[in-house]
Amino acid sequence: MEVINAIGRRKAAVARVYVSEGKGQITINKKELKEYFTTGTLQYIVTQPLNLLEVADKYDIKVNLDGGGVKGQAEALRLAIARALVKIDAESKSALRTAGFMTRDPREVERKKPGQPKARKRFQFSKR
Repeated sequence: MEVINAIGRRKAAVARVYVSEGKGQITINKKELKEYFTTGTLQYIVTQPLNLLEVADKYDIKVNLDGGGVKGQAEALRLAIARALVKIDAESKSALRTAGFMTRDPREVERKKPGQPKARKRFQFSKR
């Protein structure tokens, strides 16, 4: 099997994934998964598509992660892994879609408007 690459995005985070056959090693920016994402919830988010298809120990995954915060990066990586798994096996797409791993979350940060302190917040209104 040749190396399969996919991309996943969430907010400002971009995850580029390279999947090859192996023993289940996940390397993110030359760091181990548990070293990069220290909390258990983030590690769980990343491995969700692999655990759903029961292929966690079948592939080695090399990741380039850039931008955003830790949660956005974890969700971008989850999308990228799911897309790569679909490239490997097209039949797994329906299972991943029902679990919600194939959908790119379109929510982005709303821009700040002039004459306001934040995107939606207004300065205190003075009647007189």
